[in-house]
Amino acid sequence: MPAVKAVVAIVNQKGGVGKSTTAINLAAYLAGKGERVLVVDMDPQANATSGLGVSAEGGCMYDVLIEGRSLQEVARSTRVERLEVAPSTINLVGAEVELVSSLAREYKLKKALQKLPQEAYDRVLVDCPPSLDLLTLNALAAADEVLIPIQCEYYALEGLTQLMQSIRMVREELNPGLRIGGVLLTMFDPRTNLSRQVVEEVRSFFGDSVFRTIIPRNVRLSEAPSFGLPIALYAPKSTGAEAYEAVAEEVLSRG
Repeated sequence: MPAVKAVVAIVNQKGGVGKSTTAINLAAYLAGKGERVLVVDMDPQANATSGLGVSAEGGCMYDVLIEGRSLQEVARSTRVERLEVAPSTINLVGAEVELVSSLAREYKLKKALQKLPQEAYDRVLVDCPPSLDLLTLNALAAADEVLIPIQCEYYALEGLTQLMQSIRMVREELNPGLRIGGVLLTMFDPRTNLSRQVVEEVRSFFGDSVFRTIIPRNVRLSEAPSFGLPIALYAPKSTGAEAYEAVAEEVLSRG
């Protein structure tokens, strides 16, 4: 039996599409609905770590991947009950270099997740860096499914072919069971034709994989990380909060 019900890699090699925002806020709402959730921050920029108000004083993902420390050792509790985060630091840049010569280098995260005690967490969300590097490959090799945030802007679909090729390669070489769990449209501006056109294109490309809920552009969503809080605690009545709560409902309904 796997230690975790579902491991979800939040992936897009483009930066600024809402990966960390999605990891933080989806995790918070899933925890609020009763799941025990671990956010694994695999991005050296550590946005998910700081956005949840956590420091890496007791260890970080570098220690897990390179030193072999357990995820539970480095995991830190957050202001949200049942939500923990395995933090990142800039040291992960070094991990990328050190992993190159390591045996079974793509499976370091998977092995760490397999060592978790039974029923420690219901779901793990892995926040990936904005690149298709060894850290992202570790996430894809360990994941059951991929969640792809796509911003509703001009360059949204650029690079999507490369991402899909990478996912196919991982299926063939590393993780045959990897599936696309969902595509999430972010930063939607209802005032522009462009946003609506991107929504139509993404829905025609991915079909039912696209979440019904669309994340709007929202000032409160942008502000919340600077306070180290998910939107559920910072501005629970905002449109961004309502949208991420609806996404969490969709995730739970999908299983």
